[in-house]
Amino acid sequence: MFSGIVEALGTVAELRDEPPGCRLVIREPKIAADTSVAESICVNGVCLTVVETDDETMHFEAGPETLARTNLGQLKVGSRVNLERALAVGDRLGGHFVSGHIDGTGKLIERDDEGEWSTFRFSVPRELAAQMASKGSIAVDGVSLTIVDSEPDSFSIALIPYTLEVTTLGPLKVGDTVNLETDILAKYVQRLAEAENWK
Repeated sequence: MFSGIVEALGTVAELRDEPPGCRLVIREPKIAADTSVAESICVNGVCLTVVETDDETMHFEAGPETLARTNLGQLKVGSRVNLERALAVGDRLGGHFVSGHIDGTGKLIERDDEGEWSTFRFSVPRELAAQMASKGSIAVDGVSLTIVDSEPDSFSIALIPYTLEVTTLGPLKVGDTVNLETDILAKYVQRLAEAENWK
């Protein structure tokens, strides 16, 4: 479980084909030096298991499902990624509960920059929009954010200068793909409503 508060930006050091998936090697010394094999790390919002580590890098194996359903399949050597280690019992929860299980992807369809502040609008699959509400929570590439407004096919978020600077969201351009994870509570509420029709 994660909070959606990005700890660091990592850099893709190597992408190695391991059919049918690939090995993703990410350089980030601050986190790598304090990480062990079998730990979970949230990479652009995707929960991945560390399979090898040293003082500078962490290795992950991404399968075909992960590569097809997230933006990890679009990464290149040199790409920057958001990183967060799993929550420890007793940690402060600064964002919201994030599982690292991506529900779908969206695209940046509009970016309005006002000085150092920005408002982004993303497309969203309609089935995910049903789990979103204004002032609710959303994880975009693993970053915990508050939804400004939510439409059937899109939603907007307002970003402060700090978030734009310390995450991968700052450099996003219209047309870029992001990973989306809706709030876990919204999933259960929707499922309970669906279950009423089972009777």
